[in-house]
Amino acid sequence: MSLAVLTDVVKRYNDKLTVDHVNVTIQAGEIFGLLGPNGAGKSTTISMICGLLKIDGGDIRIDGLSVSANPLEVKKRIGLVPQELALYDMLTAEENATFFGRLYGLRGKLLKERVAEALAFTGLSDRAKEKPSTFSGGMKRRLNIACAIMHRPKLIIMDEPTVGIDPQSRNHILDSVKALNKLGSTIIYTSHYMEEVAAICDRVAIMDKGHIIACGTEKELRERVAQEEKIVIKAGQITPELIHELKLHPRISRVDVKDGLIELYLPSSQGELQDILFIFAKHEGIIGSLHIEEPDLETLFLSLTGRTLRD
Repeated sequence: MSLAVLTDVVKRYNDKLTVDHVNVTIQAGEIFGLLGPNGAGKSTTISMICGLLKIDGGDIRIDGLSVSANPLEVKKRIGLVPQELALYDMLTAEENATFFGRLYGLRGKLLKERVAEALAFTGLSDRAKEKPSTFSGGMKRRLNIACAIMHRPKLIIMDEPTVGIDPQSRNHILDSVKALNKLGSTIIYTSHYMEEVAAICDRVAIMDKGHIIACGTEKELRERVAQEEKIVIKAGQITPELIHELKLHPRISRVDVKDGLIELYLPSSQGELQDILFIFAKHEGIIGSLHIEEPDLETLFLSLTGRTLRD
């Protein structure tokens, strides 16, 4: 069953198409990853799904309801964890959760129960009486999640929820995403971290320059680049002449050098390793190690766009 359907969705700023005829269907009960670099159009798309930005073309339906025609009803079904923290520093964690619960119509005993439940779920029960100004970045992110799930929404949208936090807090948030999904929530998770999306998402859409350029399970996406391999070589001496000749090889599509490693991208390493070793020997490049990596989401993004996700 489809919970969110985007049909030919368009967003323009002046004459620039920020979101360009996006078509996506998100099934109820899945964790759906929206992956792409900064400026790809992810946050703009999220804002339109939530009804925070006007849709300039196409249609978005949540639980069968058009976002444009039924904005209030749609918002009741959505919990948003925004990229920018949405908290009040003058209120305690408990008061923040209470405030957002009231916005969704919760009152009395039920409101108190939901506040306790949300703070417990995010591991903040023992800090309920403290203000977010005393919290770490990761704790603030967790309180953001608590506020977003007060009304038990059908769809939870997490827009870059792990930006700028420590690894322990990141792992806590990723565990929370999986736990919310097990409780029945459908989740849209945006990120430009390949490893996060690969770890938690059932399906992934890769977005670049306002377009969805690929969509599917990780396995399906990996199969799209199964014909391309990456050879990673650690070399003792890397000269401009060595790199230049590697780039001239007709079967090597890309050569990257970083942190003392040479990364070669080519359709298949079979039959080419001898050429590569010969080039290294010719330029007195001493190979410390060499291994071949399987295609991953980063490789797919590179093959589709010609740049890396962090570019």
